[in-house]
Amino acid sequence: MKKTTISLFMAGLLLASGLKAQTIQEGMNHLYADRFQSAIGVFEKLLAANPNNIDATYWLGQTYFDMDQNGKARQLYEKAQSTNGGAPLILVGLGHADLHDNKTNDARQKFEAAITAATSGKKGPDPIVLTAIGRANVDAKAGDFNYAIEKLKIALEKDPRNTETLLQLGNAYRKARPGEGGGEAFQNYKKALEVNPSFAVADMRLAKLFESQKNWELVLEYLNDAVNRDSKFAPAYYELFYYYFYRAKFAEAQEQLNKYTANADPEPQHDFLNAQLCWANKDYTCAVTKAESVVSQMGESTKPKVLKLLADANFQKGDYTNARKYIDWYFKKEKPEDIISFDYKLLADVLGKTGGTPDEIYNAYIKGASLDSVNTSKIDFLKQGAEVFKTAGDRVREGDIRSEIIKIKADKASQRDYFDAGLAYYQGSNLDKADVMFDTYTQKWPEETFGWQMKFQIGRLRDTTMEKGLAVPFATRYLEVLEKDTAKNKKSILSTAGYLATYYANIAKDRPKAIDYLKKMLVFDPTNEGIKNNITQLEKAPPAKPNTPAPKGNAPASTKPAGTSGAKPAAKTTVKPKTTPVAKNATVKK
Repeated sequence: MKKTTISLFMAGLLLASGLKAQTIQEGMNHLYADRFQSAIGVFEKLLAANPNNIDATYWLGQTYFDMDQNGKARQLYEKAQSTNGGAPLILVGLGHADLHDNKTNDARQKFEAAITAATSGKKGPDPIVLTAIGRANVDAKAGDFNYAIEKLKIALEKDPRNTETLLQLGNAYRKARPGEGGGEAFQNYKKALEVNPSFAVADMRLAKLFESQKNWELVLEYLNDAVNRDSKFAPAYYELFYYYFYRAKFAEAQEQLNKYTANADPEPQHDFLNAQLCWANKDYTCAVTKAESVVSQMGESTKPKVLKLLADANFQKGDYTNARKYIDWYFKKEKPEDIISFDYKLLADVLGKTGGTPDEIYNAYIKGASLDSVNTSKIDFLKQGAEVFKTAGDRVREGDIRSEIIKIKADKASQRDYFDAGLAYYQGSNLDKADVMFDTYTQKWPEETFGWQMKFQIGRLRDTTMEKGLAVPFATRYLEVLEKDTAKNKKSILSTAGYLATYYANIAKDRPKAIDYLKKMLVFDPTNEGIKNNITQLEKAPPAKPNTPAPKGNAPASTKPAGTSGAKPAAKTTVKPKTTPVAKNATVKK
């Protein structure tokens, strides 16, 4: 169901007497309040009196679109075309139907034909027809939002006080520029209220605009403004019910529910709202029973929110099969513009219990985050996904999501952000991605130990025999940074110096360098007889030609190449590192 995106066209649309205009307006007011059956009743009475009433035909078709009965709308417009030729509004209605059927080229041809038919002399195109074209493109999934903006702006130039034009232009800006068009949308909604202070639908759109920004104070303000302007405006009571419901203010929610049902057309789906109160009290069996009774009566006409409740209630019950059934149905039925981040979180949870692939779950979090226009909310949402993958042991996907957080934060990404992403990749055995992340870390924070520590560990895993010397440049730089705080870093200094001593003694055959690193160790562990014995053996070893392989990898700029001393340890002298590398499943704390 489309929520209140219809407004009264200017009086030029109502080409008959004041009585007829008032009757059309009565039907329009029912549409504003989502009283579709009441609106149908008004328009059908008008058509019974005059089957060639173009205005009533157009708005009856729009009512069918709002009820998601696109086939019925097309049939109505095709029948009208056979008797009324190329009436511009009927052409627009057919183009609207084409968009719902993804026939974008056919739709564009009809829109342009309608503009030509409604253009007269110096006056140019009819702003009412342009506004109807804008509305069609805003409403349909296949609509061209920029095309809608173009036509609506022309219409507004010709008739700056047309509230429908202002409303649809605001909607078009929101859809064409998610997260960016809020300011222009706001201006157009406010202008509509200046033109018509009783135009409750504009307050409703303002409330939804600020809902996307999670500015709940303004959401409540504009919803209350809407019902103050029109005490029978049911959609605002509907939203107020949810406003209080999600804040666990169930008495207030019940009050708003009573007002909603009193001002909306009677329908079985109202029982769904009572099902939600069961859900709120964690009585999921009650929630499922009541909601399924709605589905049994409404079938394919069931509102998407009913399906979402059934997906969540079944998930909470542990009935994952039915949870999957209803969440899949929900995403097929709900309009993209009405899907929120929570929906993708629920989808990800259900997929996790019903054999969804890691890619499907990952994509659910990425799509969910993209729906939020506030970066902090996007980040919070993605962090949930990162924790899900971490708990599941999929550390690479965790790293991928944390990388997305870094992209959103851009220059504001912190050491922690890079470290957590890099560590996830490291512990997920994707050393290439981990290496890239810690490369950036060391470039941004060259005097911090953590980046060099991880580069060192990655090098060790890639060169477990030390023969390639891959870890040596990073161990050297890591040791330099560690030595800036010897009291704090004693253990790390000992282990890193031990690694370098082992490398230079056993692989590079550079006795002086090996002795230097052993002496660094002895400073911090002066009673260690093993270190002393290694120094003694190296000092007594006969001179030999050095055998220093060039360490591979990107060495830090401040790291000096290994020296050549002309000395070599005794053939059987072996220096062992004091500690082992960080285990890949260990937790490295920053």
